[in-house]
Amino acid sequence: MTDTERIKKFEERRAALRALTDDQLKARFWDLCQKVVEPLVELARTHTSPSIERAVLLRMGIDSVTTKGVVSRVQEAGLLGKGAGHVVLKVSEKYKTDLRGAARKIVDDPACLNGLFRR
Repeated sequence: MTDTERIKKFEERRAALRALTDDQLKARFWDLCQKVVEPLVELARTHTSPSIERAVLLRMGIDSVTTKGVVSRVQEAGLLGKGAGHVVLKVSEKYKTDLRGAARKIVDDPACLNGLFRR
């Protein structure tokens, strides 16, 4: 593509965007962000493993014994694709506790994972 062609395409895109309101621009921005992130989320969902998830939990400050239990519970619940750290965060928010408390809750009460990602 030549510089002239590139500039022409830019000007066309610019003119189309100029006609949008601020709310329309924001909606377009978030739509494009979603499209960019979708393949990454799918890749993470299909290419994670218990060892990766344990490593994430360790970096979140959860001890190694608890991380093993959390990952087992999350895997049993079929939520490993959501990410063990994400699950711990959701439990933390649901039960108003810190991350370590949420991790212990998952190990002690696997029922706390039921319906966690329903809308």
